[in-house]
Amino acid sequence: MTSQPLLDVRNLTVAFPGAPAPAVADVSFRLDAGECLALIGESGSGKTLTALSMLGLAPQDAVLGASRMMVDGRDVRDYRPAQWRELRGSTLALVSQDAAVSLDPLRRIEDEVGEAFHLAHPAASADEVASRVDEALALAAMPEPLVRKKQYPHELSGGLRQRALIASALSGHPSVVIADEPTTALDSVTQERILTLLESLKRDGTALLLVTHDVGVVRKIADRIAVMQEGRIIECAPTPTLFAAPQHEYTRGILEARRAMTLSSTPASSSAAKVLECRGLHHSYGAKDRTSAPALADVSCVVKAGETLGVVGESGSGKSTLARIMMGLEAPHAGDVLLNGELWSEASEATRRPRRGQIQLIEQNPWDALDPRWSVRRTLHEALALEREPGGRRGRDQRAGELMDQVGLDRELLSRRPHQLSGGQRQRVVIARALARRPDILICDEPVSALDAPIQSRVLDLLATLQKQLGMAIVLVSHDLGVVARYCHDVIVMRQGVIIESGATQQVVERPQESFTRELLQASAVDLA
Repeated sequence: MTSQPLLDVRNLTVAFPGAPAPAVADVSFRLDAGECLALIGESGSGKTLTALSMLGLAPQDAVLGASRMMVDGRDVRDYRPAQWRELRGSTLALVSQDAAVSLDPLRRIEDEVGEAFHLAHPAASADEVASRVDEALALAAMPEPLVRKKQYPHELSGGLRQRALIASALSGHPSVVIADEPTTALDSVTQERILTLLESLKRDGTALLLVTHDVGVVRKIADRIAVMQEGRIIECAPTPTLFAAPQHEYTRGILEARRAMTLSSTPASSSAAKVLECRGLHHSYGAKDRTSAPALADVSCVVKAGETLGVVGESGSGKSTLARIMMGLEAPHAGDVLLNGELWSEASEATRRPRRGQIQLIEQNPWDALDPRWSVRRTLHEALALEREPGGRRGRDQRAGELMDQVGLDRELLSRRPHQLSGGQRQRVVIARALARRPDILICDEPVSALDAPIQSRVLDLLATLQKQLGMAIVLVSHDLGVVARYCHDVIVMRQGVIIESGATQQVVERPQESFTRELLQASAVDLA
C-alpha cells in the first residue's frame, strides 16, 4: 500500500488581476517523506510562487485555484491565515535564499531559532525553548553552537548564517522543508556542506522541496526534477533519467548552458600592460591596529589590459573587501593600489572623482543596484551626464541606444523600470550603465550567481565579447572556480584574507598546489555527461 504523500498538488493555478496569463498554471506534483523534489527553471518561471503557495505565503492579490492541495493529509485550499500559521513551523518550514535579509540583525541567533520553535509550540516553557535551540543548531551542524547562538548575524559567515536559517526551520520538527535557493549566494565549498546537511535531513525522513536554478545542486540531492517554464511544469522525471535523456528542448538548453560553463577553454595569460596593481594590502574591520583577524593580509595582485583576473575563495575570504578597495570605496590600512600607474588608494576623493569613470563596478544583485523608480533611460542618462556626453539630451538618447545594442537589449526596453525586466535583462542594464563611463576596468562582484544557468552563460559570454571589442580589463569575483576556469586569464585563490595560490588560470586549474584549491575545484565540478 502506497503511503500518503506529505504534499499532493493537482492543477495549481496562481493568477493576478489584470495579468494576461496566470503566473502558475496547471501545476501538479506530490512529495513523499524522505524524498527531494527539485523545481528548476529560469527567473520568472513560477518556481518560487509555487513554493510560497504551499506555505500559504502567496501575495495577497494572488488568486489561487487547485483541484487538490493536500499538506500531510489536510486539505488547505480554503485555509485561513490563522490555520496556515499553525502549519508553518510544525509541519511546513521555509529556508530562504538570503540569510542576511531573513535574520534580524538586532537579535542573537538563539533568539531567532527560539522564536521559530515558540511560534510552532506556543505552550513550550523557556527551558524547553532553550533546549530545542541547542538541538536545532546541532541538527543544522552548526560548529561551536554554544558560542554561535550568542552571536548576531553580522558576526557569522554566509555559510553559518545559512545554517542558522536551517536551524530555525528545523526547530519545530517540520515534516516538510521548502528550500528556496538555499545555496545560491554561497561559495562552492560551503554549498557542498549545506547540501550534505540537507541530504542528512532527507535520510532522516524529512521531505524537501528544493527551488533552485543551479543544475549542480539538483543533481547532487534531488530524487526527482520538475522543470518549469512560463508557469508550467514542462517535464518531470527521476534525476538520473532527466540528465541522461531530457525530453524537452528547454531542459536540454539548461543542461547545455551549465555544461558549457564547466568545459575547459581557459584563455591564455599574457604579458600585457598593468592597468591596476595592488601591493601589500592589509585591512581589518573593527580595529585599525589590526588586533582583530584581518580581512586582507599582504594581498598583492595585478590586473592586465584586455584580460580577466579571477578572484575566488569561500565566504569571508576577503574577496569583496579586495573589490571595494580596488574600487576606492574603502581605504586599506596598509599597502597601495595603483590605477593606470598612478596612486589610487591614497588619493583624496576630490582627486579620485574625475578618474572614477576609469573603473566601474557591476554588483551581484541588480535589484539593489538599480533605482526601482527610474526607467532604464533615466538610469543610463544619469551615467552619461557624468561623462558629459556631447549633444545634450539628444546625444544622451543616441548613446543610450548604442549601449542597449552593445549589451544585446531591445531599445524598446529603455522606457521600462527594473520590475518590468527579467533578472538577465536587469543585469545587462547594470553592465550598460557601467559601460557608459567608457571604463578601462570592470570590477564584477559575483555578477551572475543569482541568475539561472542559461542567463549566466549569456551574461558571461557578453562580458567576454565586450572585453574583446573594447579592450577592457575585468576583475571577476566568484565563488565558482569552474566559471573562473572558463573565463579568466589569471586567478588568485583567497582564504582567510590571504592569497594562498595565484598564477595563470590554466596552470592553477591543471596543477593546483594547495589542498584548498583542489577542494574548490572538486566542489565546482559538475558532471553533466
